Amino acid sequence: MRYLLTTAIAAALAAPLATPALAQETEGYREPPAEITDIVTRPPSPAVSVSPDGETLLLLERESLPPVAELARPMEKLAGLRLDADINDRHGTRAYVGMTLRNLDGSVERSISLPANADISDMAWSPDGGHVAFTNTYADGMALMVLDTATGETTTVMERGINPIFQGPRWLPDGRLLALKIPDDRGPMPEESLTPRGPAIQVASGGEEAQTRTYQDLLEDPHDEAMFTWLGTSQPVAFDLDSGTSETLGEPRLYTYAAASPSGEYMLMEWIEQPFSYQVPYSSFPLTSVVTDASGNMVSEIARQPLADNLPVQGVPTGRRSIIWHPTEPALIVWAEAQDGGDPRVETDVRDAMFGLAAPFTGEPMRIAEFEDRFSGFVGMENTDDVLAYDYDRDTRELRISQIDVIGDNAPRELILRNIQDAYGDPGSPVTTSTSAGFNVARNDDGVLLLSGSGATPEGLRPFLRRFDLATLETEEIWRNDSEELESVVDVLDDDGERFITYFQSPLNPGNFRLRSDGEVMALTEFPDPHPELTGISRELVTYTRADGTELTATLYLPPDYVEGQQLPLVVWAYPREFNNAATASQNRDSPYRFTRIGGYSHLFFLTQGYAVLDNAAMPVIGDDPETVNDTFIEQIVSSAQAAVDFATERGISDGYRVGVGGHSYGAFMTAHLLAQSDIFRAGIARSGAYNRTLTPFGFQSERRIFWETPETYYMLSPFMAADQINEPMLLIHGDNDNNSGTFPQQSERMFAAVRGTGGTARLVMLPHESHGYRGRESVLHTLAEMIDWFDEHVADAEPPAE
Repeated sequence: MRYLLTTAIAAALAAPLATPALAQETEGYREPPAEITDIVTRPPSPAVSVSPDGETLLLLERESLPPVAELARPMEKLAGLRLDADINDRHGTRAYVGMTLRNLDGSVERSISLPANADISDMAWSPDGGHVAFTNTYADGMALMVLDTATGETTTVMERGINPIFQGPRWLPDGRLLALKIPDDRGPMPEESLTPRGPAIQVASGGEEAQTRTYQDLLEDPHDEAMFTWLGTSQPVAFDLDSGTSETLGEPRLYTYAAASPSGEYMLMEWIEQPFSYQVPYSSFPLTSVVTDASGNMVSEIARQPLADNLPVQGVPTGRRSIIWHPTEPALIVWAEAQDGGDPRVETDVRDAMFGLAAPFTGEPMRIAEFEDRFSGFVGMENTDDVLAYDYDRDTRELRISQIDVIGDNAPRELILRNIQDAYGDPGSPVTTSTSAGFNVARNDDGVLLLSGSGATPEGLRPFLRRFDLATLETEEIWRNDSEELESVVDVLDDDGERFITYFQSPLNPGNFRLRSDGEVMALTEFPDPHPELTGISRELVTYTRADGTELTATLYLPPDYVEGQQLPLVVWAYPREFNNAATASQNRDSPYRFTRIGGYSHLFFLTQGYAVLDNAAMPVIGDDPETVNDTFIEQIVSSAQAAVDFATERGISDGYRVGVGGHSYGAFMTAHLLAQSDIFRAGIARSGAYNRTLTPFGFQSERRIFWETPETYYMLSPFMAADQINEPMLLIHGDNDNNSGTFPQQSERMFAAVRGTGGTARLVMLPHESHGYRGRESVLHTLAEMIDWFDEHVADAEPPAE
């Protein structure tokens, strides 16, 4: 170990490192080798959506990477959102550019006529599968359109003025289409005065903790508040497609949610209220929840949540939260309420409770159930008022699934209790279907549910479909993937599970869809290999053991022309994860039959340049106490990294010294630590990382403790503090518009300054207009060029170390 733990930590740790002024190096965008550019710029296969009735496939065409110019459109950063004022929607690139309808039996296929330069998003199937609602984005606004799946024709319901910032279009039980629109009389966009109205002021009154994570894009001044209100305000409107008429439901507000009851008689509406906050995103702003009649007239106020800017780490608000319609009752509102003050640190036998209130929404709510751990949602069940409710223990990482009798007197029944980290013990998740009112519920065939899962085993993933008897809690396997392919269930077409659609792939098949029915198999799609020139890539799941006896896994990739016994430069790519015990940390969560798909700015492109890649190299951080698991973070990742390189060396793939390490986000954080605390690697690539944990003082990743409780931990876990020990070259890449919590662009800028200022070798690449991930064509190609050049110089050409 080569790190120093300092006991006296000054507040100045968070201050920027003083360095000489740097001349900005300006280079144009570069491209990687031509064979990589050709693969990156090819359009991907279409996305596939199955209609609720299981009769139709909707193929959604996607384009290749958009130009950076599209990312450079003006952006409003407001309350944790990034908005495009020209279109009144979230800022972003095009989602889908074309549509094709195909009958499940393949008898009919229709290419859908769309406006020129279509930009399709916010798609919603009608419950009967007869229509698909979607939005189309123009340069100056968004249109609401509907596709008739029987004829293949599209209709423009509203030419401009849809406001899908908080909710896209959805279908009502009576067949009408509900959407949020821009109010007709909202007035002009607020103008920012060059003369400030005054300072922006925030107040801490004392005596109250407010442990907020490090959020970005927050409101900063009154103009931001005005813009957030102007862009976010909408009105619900119901469109009758048959008559061509529409009905406005309610007055203009900052609506975040609007949905009809299963009976269609009532609406549940939620909207944001003042006061706003400059410390937390919109999801923590005051929220009012009401029930109205079908025309938007107030019936009852359900909840009025205050500003939630003072929650403990991983805490929840007190009062009514997670308010939603019961999916199979005509008009029953269900919600959860914390019984521990919303504080997970409080020890209690009852942490949460579920309540309900039925029409006419007067009188006292009924107490439906109590939960030992934190309630984390429920799913209704077909043909019953029972629901499957989930509660989760953050310490043991155990998830409990209980059957709750909402209306009757039956006591809750625990159906499943499992550690969410135990992939081998995952019984699967309920398969859902859509009710006639458009609510997703678990398929229920006379007390028998269907469960589908990934089927993790020591030999690899073996996805399955099972029946689960609610009375006996016994399972019966209907189907399991047992061929030399990776095939998983994506949709089930009947209650008994005999007809279902799967997505399959193999080392030679890039991924396609099948229909399985009574033992027969029919191909539904035939998407071609996106990069046939890479067909010869070798992919193997491997296991090895680190010094403390923990078994680790990784996926070993070798180039198409690899000759057995050849020693190649090696790339180790990883992302650390926390586990309660070594048994779950060692489990295999991959498949040897997965197709090797390479695209975007993937590190797997190193395979085209003669490197071996050890991908998803396990970096488990194991500790039975989640509060202190990070105390041994550095020792454990160094030991895991050493085990990975030792494996590759013993296997004869690597010479043990031409080895580079890399990662994205938390993987970048890991990379910086490995370069500082070991001499295992010749160079590193760190993309979009965070390196100074004093800048995220109220927790990060799974760390629950705050800086002031354990400053020595935050110091030790900040590779910034060990920048002087980084004696291997490090490439830092970051989007200069990163909005991920904690990974400010400043993190990479300060880390580069620290390495440079202490005599290290580093290169900093700030990608214009890019966020935490990179989407622009020029950015992606430039990132690949930088990565390959960096490892070519510092890894592939590295000299053997002196004895």
